[in-house]
Amino acid sequence: MKKEEFVLPSLKVAQRRTKARSNIEKELFEIPHEVKNLGVDRSFYLRTYGCQANERDGETIAGILETLQFTQVNTPEEADLIILNTCAVRKNAEDKVLGELGSLKRLKKTNPDLMFAMCGCMAQEEEIISIILEKYPHVDLVFGTHNIHRLPQLLYQAMMNKERTIEVFSKEGDVIENLPVKRFGTHKAWVNIMYGCDKFCTYCIVPYTRGKERSRTVEDILEEVKELQDSNFKEITLLGQNVNSYGKDLGLDGGFAHLLEEVAKTGIERIRFTTSHPWDFSDAMVDAIAKYDNIMPFIHLPVQSGDNDMLKIMGRRYTVEDYKETFDKLKAKVKNCAFSTDIIVGFPNETEEQFQRTLDIVDYCQFDNAFTFIYSPREGTPAAKMKDNVAMEVKQDRLNRLMEKTNGYARQQNVKYEGMVCKVLVDGPSKKNKEVYSGYTEQNKLVNFVTDKKLNPGDIVEVEILEAKTWTLKGKQI
Repeated sequence: MKKEEFVLPSLKVAQRRTKARSNIEKELFEIPHEVKNLGVDRSFYLRTYGCQANERDGETIAGILETLQFTQVNTPEEADLIILNTCAVRKNAEDKVLGELGSLKRLKKTNPDLMFAMCGCMAQEEEIISIILEKYPHVDLVFGTHNIHRLPQLLYQAMMNKERTIEVFSKEGDVIENLPVKRFGTHKAWVNIMYGCDKFCTYCIVPYTRGKERSRTVEDILEEVKELQDSNFKEITLLGQNVNSYGKDLGLDGGFAHLLEEVAKTGIERIRFTTSHPWDFSDAMVDAIAKYDNIMPFIHLPVQSGDNDMLKIMGRRYTVEDYKETFDKLKAKVKNCAFSTDIIVGFPNETEEQFQRTLDIVDYCQFDNAFTFIYSPREGTPAAKMKDNVAMEVKQDRLNRLMEKTNGYARQQNVKYEGMVCKVLVDGPSKKNKEVYSGYTEQNKLVNFVTDKKLNPGDIVEVEILEAKTWTLKGKQI
């Protein structure tokens, strides 16, 4: 395939937003007759990087490939097709993928027919595609986040016609409902409720790589939840780049709070959701979480900075005071609620005084867990045009001080659980010791516990917490 025939990404096109309602496609995915047996006697290896949305995309990719009769294998050395499903949130994630592509190239020497494919958010970036075209000629297929449904046709073109194939749509996006799925878990599942983001935080590439906010219907989501329930899944996580915006594009009364209630009414044992934006975390959402016991008391609420000027430059659309108000409402109304957050240090122009205010918000909230990052410029975002004027040694020092504080609070929050009895959803036994099992509490705390019973993944058992560590709890089944 000639370069001029490639469909290449455009960040400029990707940032457009219109008022047109997204299409909900229920018959768009199809497998042409000539592609049905493409995977017979062929295997695939899939590696996914990044967030839960990518994990869920990985399940769809695996579902499509198994429908084409490919067999999934556990190592790239065994595979006839290697797919890297990528993340673009931070530069080190991109560097890792490019390094992996370079490292795996050696496998072509022993298997000349080996196919390489790259997909996910990195594929949506102009800069990355230029690098792939110039430096990675062994990559046979590149597709993006908007055309996973076209994988059968694209694979056929790349494999049977021996043509390098690049097709990456830059568009607002559709909702495609008839895609197959291979669930990687047996008792916990991801459920997409919406796609895309319209927030355009100045540092974030996601609105460009994932398109505009577009919601699935309540009916389609509930149908998926009930199917999972019938298949004995015990926990679901409702997924969206910003779940709080759910339903706005559909004109849905009650939005995400209404959806939460409807999902809770199915009676499935555990419901989680991610990710929430503090800007539009409504009182109705707080009330829904507090009302239903099967909506788990664990909230991931990214604060990013504790300084109002920084938040404004980041395009976050809330103040520290707004964040504290939401946090306080959740703390007051949701019994035994645990919190995690995201924090960026070293954003352009961040002063020591502003960083101190970030430490202040950590002191105020005393998070159970915090994902802390040094600012990473993303090509094409507004922040990438700002002068990155905080020295790396200063960024690293701030990150170290922040982590010391957040780790201290993580341990402090865990210590509160010593002596308590918690309901734990079992993931399975330890690989090292079959008498030690692990699982998660309702507050999303990882528990390693001993028992004299044989348990199965998906069992919910009562565990007495005996000892707290920074990231885990130790206990015994009652």
